Amino acid sequence: MRHGKKFNHLGRTASHRKAMLSNMASSLIMHKRLSTTVAKAKALRKFVEPLLTKAKSDTTHSRRTVFAYLQDKESVKELFDEVSAKIAARPGGYTRILKTGYRLGDNAEMCVIELVDYNEDMLTTTGAAAGAKKTRRRTASKKKGAESTEATDATPEAEGTKEATKDVE
Repeated sequence: MRHGKKFNHLGRTASHRKAMLSNMASSLIMHKRLSTTVAKAKALRKFVEPLLTKAKSDTTHSRRTVFAYLQDKESVKELFDEVSAKIAARPGGYTRILKTGYRLGDNAEMCVIELVDYNEDMLTTTGAAAGAKKTRRRTASKKKGAESTEATDATPEAEGTKEATKDVE
């Protein structure tokens, strides 16, 4: 029985799984998106997101740690030079999984896993909303909006227009 074991073995030996996830992570970093099955994408997300977090601090130790996982100099260079600059302000959640349907041969559920900051289509549609939000905490912004509407109603011009409409009636 596998009670409490959350790790997806993907039907592979440990060495094969490690090599596959390393290659997929390198490809994701180099190409910014990857088409694969949903199970592999979820396993890849658990593998690559800690590496992306580690890439935010560009030290020799973090470079060597990431290289131990990826085993590819070019992808490590790309990760620390280009990708880490884009994800520096993001507090986590660097990847997105978009389901694309089912594979024709074996009906496996397919998806595209991509780096969030590199999808230009989604950045342009939600760029204004995402740019305004700086924190993940919920604040009293609703109260601010309510106070500002009350303040505009209490202006002298608004009172004059209310009196003018009463006189007309």
